[in-house]
Amino acid sequence: MSLRSLVIGAAAGAAAVWFLDPNDGVRRRNVVRDKALKYGRQTGAQAQRTANYAAGQAKGAAYEAAPTGDKPKDLNDPTLTRKVESEIFRAADSPKGDVSVNVENGVVYLRGRVPDEDAIRQLAEDAAKVDGVRGVENLLHA
Repeated sequence: MSLRSLVIGAAAGAAAVWFLDPNDGVRRRNVVRDKALKYGRQTGAQAQRTANYAAGQAKGAAYEAAPTGDKPKDLNDPTLTRKVESEIFRAADSPKGDVSVNVENGVVYLRGRVPDEDAIRQLAEDAAKVDGVRGVENLLHA
């Protein structure tokens, strides 16, 4: 008989006496059962969190890898108005106070008075270059 089997037998005997004790054995068995169930629930919850995290990472990677195409996304009219204004009034000498910009269904309406014909043409061209603009109605005059 080896020392290892003697130690294993002694440990099994001590565990049996500890669990089968007539006074406290039931309580000890219930405590061990409750702790085992607690650790099982914690492990399951951690596995669920890890799976959700991995799924989110995969979804993000797929979104980043997907081609977006050349189609501009549709902006609502007020957002497109602000975008056009920021593009065409970018220069310091632009006629910000003299030109009104309105957008209806993606069509930009430019109204107002500008110094010359070149400014009228330039403002219309700059407005047409903005992503999301479907058309430009140039109602500007010199």
